[in-house]
Amino acid sequence: MSEHYKKQPARTALAAALAAAFGLVSYDAAAQAAEPVKIQRVEITGSSIKRLNNETALPVQTIKREDIDKSGVTTAAELLKNISANTAPLTDGASITDGTSGQRGFNGANLRGLGVSSTLVLLNGRRLANFASPGDNAGVDLNNIPAGAIQRVEILKDGASAIYGTDAIGGVINFITRKDYQGVDLNASAAATQHGGAGKRTASISGGKGELSTDRFNVFGVLDVQQLDPLRSRQRDFIAERPLASTLPALMSSNTFPANIDISSGQRNALIAAGALPAGSIRTRINPSSPACNGPASVYAAQGPGGPLACSYDYMQDTELYPESRKIGFIGRATFQVNEEHQVFAELVQSQANSRYVLSPNPIRIRNLPVGLLPAKYAALKAPGQSATFSGIRYRMEEAGNRTNEVVSTAQRLVLGASGVVGGWDYDLGLSRAENRAVDKYVNGYVLFDKFEAGVRAGTINPFGPSSQAGLDLINSIKVNDEARKSKGVSSAIDGKVSKSLMTLEGGDLAIAVGGELRRENTQFTPSALLLSNNIAGDRGTGAQTLTATDDRRKVYSVFTELNAPLTKQVEVQLALRHDNYSQVGSTTNPKIGIRWQPAPAFLVRASANSGFRAPSLADLNRPTTFGSAASFLTDPLCVKTGLDTIDGCTDQYPVERRSNPNLKPETSRQFALGAMWDISKQLNVSLDYWNIQKKNVISTLGEQIIVDSPDKYNGKYIQRDSDGFISNILLQKENQGRLKTSGVDVGVDYKTAAADIGRFSVNMSGTLVLKYARQFGPLEPDRSNLGLFLNDQVIQKWRHRISFGYDRGPLSATLANQYSSSYTDQNTTYDPVSDKLLPTHRVSAYSLWDLTASYALSKQVKLRLGMLNVLDKAPPFSNQAYYFLAGYDPTYTDPRGRSAFASVNYSFR
Repeated sequence: MSEHYKKQPARTALAAALAAAFGLVSYDAAAQAAEPVKIQRVEITGSSIKRLNNETALPVQTIKREDIDKSGVTTAAELLKNISANTAPLTDGASITDGTSGQRGFNGANLRGLGVSSTLVLLNGRRLANFASPGDNAGVDLNNIPAGAIQRVEILKDGASAIYGTDAIGGVINFITRKDYQGVDLNASAAATQHGGAGKRTASISGGKGELSTDRFNVFGVLDVQQLDPLRSRQRDFIAERPLASTLPALMSSNTFPANIDISSGQRNALIAAGALPAGSIRTRINPSSPACNGPASVYAAQGPGGPLACSYDYMQDTELYPESRKIGFIGRATFQVNEEHQVFAELVQSQANSRYVLSPNPIRIRNLPVGLLPAKYAALKAPGQSATFSGIRYRMEEAGNRTNEVVSTAQRLVLGASGVVGGWDYDLGLSRAENRAVDKYVNGYVLFDKFEAGVRAGTINPFGPSSQAGLDLINSIKVNDEARKSKGVSSAIDGKVSKSLMTLEGGDLAIAVGGELRRENTQFTPSALLLSNNIAGDRGTGAQTLTATDDRRKVYSVFTELNAPLTKQVEVQLALRHDNYSQVGSTTNPKIGIRWQPAPAFLVRASANSGFRAPSLADLNRPTTFGSAASFLTDPLCVKTGLDTIDGCTDQYPVERRSNPNLKPETSRQFALGAMWDISKQLNVSLDYWNIQKKNVISTLGEQIIVDSPDKYNGKYIQRDSDGFISNILLQKENQGRLKTSGVDVGVDYKTAAADIGRFSVNMSGTLVLKYARQFGPLEPDRSNLGLFLNDQVIQKWRHRISFGYDRGPLSATLANQYSSSYTDQNTTYDPVSDKLLPTHRVSAYSLWDLTASYALSKQVKLRLGMLNVLDKAPPFSNQAYYFLAGYDPTYTDPRGRSAFASVNYSFR
């Protein structure tokens, strides 16, 4: 994939100075020597002014369709994982969750690691609706980008709030599709993994008719279809080789099949006296099948939450690493050339992503059961004088099957627009409506809690072994099939901008752009009546803990301007200013200044400074309160210090309550960049960009681990305890946490040999070195460094790169590419129950993948492409991170599929 900064045109020097803010570019000296040709003015991401193809260089990282094909990726999310500045994104693996975050199925980009909500994703320069389901992140679902229609992707790696407004603190990713096309293209591909699972089939058809210059119209459309097979955890050896029982016992579950039994200390003593438990036992959690248990998921683990007298559940042995999914996308555009100066167009984007998530069977806990239900092994507890009840069971509903959710994310956007020239002013007007709908349907593994509990109490359902046919029939009759969560988000906008050259300066035209936007946003969340009843086992509240339907809306007014002044042939200055007003939030004004200095044709220096902001999303402000459990099992240090054991009481997957906050302030930022580019020769270009970003009022929730680790700060505020002192609830509420400071250097190298009979060789490298990443995780927290350390919810790796080695000769093209992420210190959350100290830290190994692809043009119409991804069959390095549902590795940047091969064919009718 060609990822160097590409030389781009500008009609005015405005874009050139604006380029200073974004990075460095290659300078093609040979292009200047070319014969002058008529060049169309185009608009480049990061500016509102059209420009000519040969006037200046913009630091926009451009990825062409050819680069996408060479990389072997077929989705927008896969493509962005190859971008070194995209840190800790939401991926298919990272979005696998038990649903408490409310955003199962969401894939999002995260430039500079500033958060998904701080990366603006555009399609053809205009906004899409954010993923509708309310949750911890606000952003565009990359599943809804029609990958087969992408012609190129332009990425700004600098703040752009002065150009685009909110969400652009980390940068802008603009997916650009064809805008006029003639002929028919057919594409088909298939991929298979060596070890099974995660197979993929794709097909697309593109067709267009009409030449704007002669026919005065063009109509085209692209239809893209993809099918991905699921990947089960049992299909990968690295999961089996890392059983939680021996690697991460604290992340196991105490809900097993057969069920674990919680008893009192008096009942424990009675069982010891009867010989049913070993003498000297101190645990109060037992299981009739221990120590044999019921593998492969319910296993014996003395250090697990089940303890030495019971069983613990390794949910990683019975879940999916990749969901089964089907994506279909369409984009159509009709353009009419009214006359030489004016165009009108209509553009429609429609997409749907269906994903089927399969997790381990539901855990369920039933309290205060009659001792008559206990297995015969514990008959001593049924003797006269003993308690009539025991504390309860921790059960895994294997007889109901795996939890299965079908998530459907549907996106639509319609744009009606006009562009042209009036009185020397370039204008661009648009009327748009973008919508996203998300539906989370429960299709298996969930049951009605009250009827299930009644079945257990009546003895119809056996939690300690196989149920009778009557019990199985009861379970099947109370299964839930329900569209539990429905969400809808709509963004309607009118936007317009004009640009013009005002006068001629020594270095070129002084140009100005002026524009504005009126946008209305609306989000709706509708839980089903069944979900509101709190009666779904595995997804239920208690008492007053209920979800509520929400319907929130706001208006946004924006005006902006840009000015570019090429003061001399060597120096250009760019100024930009934007004012935004948000109902419910307030107004903000953000400037940007850029300077470009080119003392020699082959050397360029540029600098920029700007401010930015991110308005809290409607979900941040008004998300309905949800109830679930912590992402992983946590150890309560206060509980440990009281002398209680860490197995039966001090380590648990505590209940969690998630709340929005209507009093949030916008995030703000100050950032600057300084860079240089040097064309060392006609074949070699090197660029360095230093960037520095400081955010204030960062909107997030305090991490569960940080809260539990600091009971002196958060008891009563975020930690609720029962009468015995055990944690009964953890509150996670959106708040303005404080500061975030990060800086680093982007490195680019592009080398191509001269054309020769043996072919042409090339080397391209794009890398990011992070120098600092310090974050205040809460108002009461100090600055903590995430650099090279997994902390709270992510790791910021010090170095990431993608380097590709290319070869081209006639119809043959081949690419060998490497994707690399540096090693780091792992998350550390496990306490030694004896010393009350954190166990020794672990170092996560560097992650390096090699891909090999080749293509051959059989004719002008037919091209064949073959490839092997992850040639060395590298498994994700072991990690003890406890933030994501998938354990044993970090699913945000690794790929569990292993070695895979693909083949594709393209047939063009022109």
